[in-house]
Amino acid sequence: MTITEIMEQAKELTIQERKELVKLLVDTLDTPQDSDTVGQDIHWGKAINQLFDEMEPIEMKYPEIEDPVEWLKHLRSEQRKHRLGDEE
Repeated sequence: MTITEIMEQAKELTIQERKELVKLLVDTLDTPQDSDTVGQDIHWGKAINQLFDEMEPIEMKYPEIEDPVEWLKHLRSEQRKHRLGDEE
């Protein structure tokens, strides 16, 4: 939910409900941050590495082609043939 959506919902409240909402929001500023969220800001590179570590290995098409340029050319050629219906 975005802040804009929340604001639209808040506009539908009565004045008393809005005052109560504002008070509750201000009170949240005075409360200490949860210990669970402290330190959660890890570097994006570390987060990606963790994601890769958690992922299962993927099966690559044509592992025998070691040159990445040739591999890509071969893959695109097959896709083109498949799209145009030229499969043999």
